[in-house]
Amino acid sequence: MKKLTKYFLEGIAIIIPVTISVYVFYWMFASIDNLFPFKFPGIGILITLAVVLLIGFIASNVFTKSVVQLVDNIFGRLPLIKIFYTSLKDLTGAFVGDKKKFNRPVLVKVSSQSSVELIGFITEDDLSLFGEKDKVAVYIPQAYNFAGNLIVAPKDNIKLINAGAKEVMTFIVSGGLSK
Repeated sequence: MKKLTKYFLEGIAIIIPVTISVYVFYWMFASIDNLFPFKFPGIGILITLAVVLLIGFIASNVFTKSVVQLVDNIFGRLPLIKIFYTSLKDLTGAFVGDKKKFNRPVLVKVSSQSSVELIGFITEDDLSLFGEKDKVAVYIPQAYNFAGNLIVAPKDNIKLINAGAKEVMTFIVSGGLSK
């Protein structure tokens, strides 16, 4: 079961950025009517799951990693598509795959005069590139939404949460309703 989960996550990490990039440009130049010609309820979901698992399996195979790298290089070089593809790939990789970024949940004190705190995830410790050596980047997800805000906060205002990243993300996205 662990291997199937690994294959599924690797498939998702590859499929999401490629699919969304292609979809955005397909939508711009063509009609999206009748994308799936299936008339049987549920068959599209089953086929999608099978394809994701198959791509995850193929991508994790030592012999096909070079093909995956080639596709990645092609999409990473195409004008316009590169912007969408690399952004979506990085965002997807932050949630699944080997390079998960949302793995350090924190409380961020909004100001020194307030006891209000935001829940988020440290995404970058070193902001010296921006001349901010004593600050970190924290992603603050939004409830019931696949969006959020990236804030830069002083390290002194950051407190690590002693909880799993998955549980914290579920808590945030559910608007604090999940336990």
